[in-house]
Amino acid sequence: MVLSDRDIKRELEAGRIVIEPLKPQDVQPASVDVRLGANFRVFRNSEHTFIDPSIDQPNLTEEIEVPEGGAFILHPGQFALGTTVERIGLPDDVLGKLEGKSTLGRLGLMIHSTAGYVDPGWDGELTLELSNVATLPIMLRPGMRIGQLSFERMSSPVERPYGSAGLGSHYQGQRGATASHVLTD
Repeated sequence: MVLSDRDIKRELEAGRIVIEPLKPQDVQPASVDVRLGANFRVFRNSEHTFIDPSIDQPNLTEEIEVPEGGAFILHPGQFALGTTVERIGLPDDVLGKLEGKSTLGRLGLMIHSTAGYVDPGWDGELTLELSNVATLPIMLRPGMRIGQLSFERMSSPVERPYGSAGLGSHYQGQRGATASHVLTD
């Protein structure tokens, strides 16, 4: 069941869902708006000729920190990693779903390729998978509303929340745009 604004506020007040910082106006009827952070990662195209997810490729991406008042320009066809300003924490019986803002989607901005799912037990900033499918560059300003996070209550608490020993939860506690970890069996 998707949580309503009333339920989201109750979960926030009880400390079960954590969103820091949170502006009260960011709580929407069935979601919470999240804002774009100043930290980005872009591929080093001039140093790497391919991506192989099965091997470690150090320095595949480089970090870019946008200064206060600045902007990150996402060019047509470009892919970059970004981050939310907010740290998100979820209990073991609530999952989150991240989606883009309709206003930005209508301009050609996609904020996730596949990682729109936030597991129960998650704690950290969310890494955004930013793509520009428009024909013009898009100016992204840190602090702008970039997405919306909805919440669903599980039928029961999960046995092993994200971050539990043995799960291989590579991204628990992440801060800033976090590059991909090598896929292993």
